[in-house]
Amino acid sequence: MSPSTHPLSPKEIVQTAIPEDERVWVPQAPNVWFRPLMLNTVAGQWCNLLRVRKAGVLSRHLHPAPVHGFVLKGSWYYREHDWVARAGDYVFEPPGETHTLVVPDDVEEMITFFNISGCMYYVDEDGNHTGFEDVFAKIDMCRRHYEEVGLGADYLDQFIR
Repeated sequence: MSPSTHPLSPKEIVQTAIPEDERVWVPQAPNVWFRPLMLNTVAGQWCNLLRVRKAGVLSRHLHPAPVHGFVLKGSWYYREHDWVARAGDYVFEPPGETHTLVVPDDVEEMITFFNISGCMYYVDEDGNHTGFEDVFAKIDMCRRHYEEVGLGADYLDQFIR
């Protein structure tokens, strides 16, 4: 610990974002994975990479808090907007907006860094609630997956703050 770090401050996280070990990617849906980078249980926030290897609609959702994204590979867009987020693009999503994430047909793989606070509130085409994910749901998904693939449930502890 450096002399300028408060003793109650959580430990920093420094690691290779895109892992060589495929087991680190947590399945979220068919051909959709996330890679946890930081899971903040106090602020209800998480940072992860989202990897998609399919075209089409990924989800329709909204967030009660802002979301920041940075596209590392491929592209995606929201059906409700006229822009396409491409590799190197930064995206700010305001709280409360409902949007439908779509990966274009010509994209083999999309990877985007997301910094999410609050939750992902999933809705159908009529705006009816269909599910949600928060930092604790992400933790549960990761623990189950890491146990199943032989990394151990405690492998996740390095990402929790």
